[in-house]
Amino acid sequence: MMYNQNSGHQQHGIVKTVIIGLVAGLIGGGASYVALDQINNANMNNNAQTSISSSSAKTSKNSAKTSGTMTPAYNDVKGAVVSVINMKRQSNSNNSLFDIFGDDDNDNKSKGKLQTYSEGSGVIYQKAGNKGYIVTNNHVVSGSDKIQVMLSNGKTVNARIIGTDATTDLAVLSIDSSYVTQTAEFGDSKSLQAGQTVIAVGSPLGSEYASTVTQGIISAPARTITTSSANQQTVIQTDAAINPGNSGGALVNSAGQVIGINSMKLSQSSDGTSVEGMGFAIPSNEVVTIVNQLVKKGKIVRPQLGVKVIALQGIPSSYRKHLNIKSNLKNGIYVDSVTKHSAAATAGIKAGDVIIKVDNKAVSDVASLHSILYNHKVGDRVTLTVNRNGKEINLQVKLQSD
Repeated sequence: MMYNQNSGHQQHGIVKTVIIGLVAGLIGGGASYVALDQINNANMNNNAQTSISSSSAKTSKNSAKTSGTMTPAYNDVKGAVVSVINMKRQSNSNNSLFDIFGDDDNDNKSKGKLQTYSEGSGVIYQKAGNKGYIVTNNHVVSGSDKIQVMLSNGKTVNARIIGTDATTDLAVLSIDSSYVTQTAEFGDSKSLQAGQTVIAVGSPLGSEYASTVTQGIISAPARTITTSSANQQTVIQTDAAINPGNSGGALVNSAGQVIGINSMKLSQSSDGTSVEGMGFAIPSNEVVTIVNQLVKKGKIVRPQLGVKVIALQGIPSSYRKHLNIKSNLKNGIYVDSVTKHSAAATAGIKAGDVIIKVDNKAVSDVASLHSILYNHKVGDRVTLTVNRNGKEINLQVKLQSD
């Protein structure tokens, strides 16, 4: 199943979108008017049968102002979550005679005015010197001519792109630090458990609904998916409502820590079946690794093994047979195939191996493997411990560039 990031509609000669990864179809939103009519009629009948005195309805003086258990967590991040506005120049369709004959003085004529092209979300995670740093999705800022950020107080300021990474779908922006009133703290995504309560904070449908919060649970702490660009990625699966515009926003635990950056949702399966409550976020541990490199270098230079893998964690035994996974291990990273002449091939890694350690550090999902590898440089040597037919083997791998 492939996951992509695209959604939009036409407005005033330029495509205006609210960004989120929508998979295999648009988000559905129909309502049954027959059912609504029946409900309304039933309510009218009940009202006709029962007369309630106005003096019988009372408001308790003891109502808890923070009865929602996730309210403190929301308060810890709400000032750090922003709307990210992607602006593009509208092409000038009214070509003049000078344009046709190649007038060089056409910069302003051909570029046109900047207009809002798409909107997403972002999280202010650091204030350093005269800059405030914001993490968002790469697909939120992709193709922009200018980026603006709407803060939680409604003020809109200019932002600068520090670096982007299409592979992990992450980007870092900066704004003047004087605008930063609150920063978010990253939590440890490795500690997540299925069933844990979380909230998603962002701007569904754009800045008009900024600082919207939805609640759900962790459906799977580490789900390996294949994105539309054929990249494998381990993500957090949640049933917290994630809608267009939530991309780049925060997935927050009960301690008020950001444990993921919302990136995608599955709205329809490959066979057309409608899907609800399947959103995905980039784990915070991987986010921290990537944003630190983007701030330092502006891009990610990746050392690669040259393998196609899938995390064993959470894969039921029946589906393992379907994937031709022969290992009985519960944790580790299964090697499905090895690229010819790659670092892995040279080191002797084979299809069917299960990577269980890198430099003696246990790995149970693709994100943890990435995290270790990305702390190395191209040309470094690492030790991979693999389980092959029940036996552990240590292999020396010289990392190559992507």
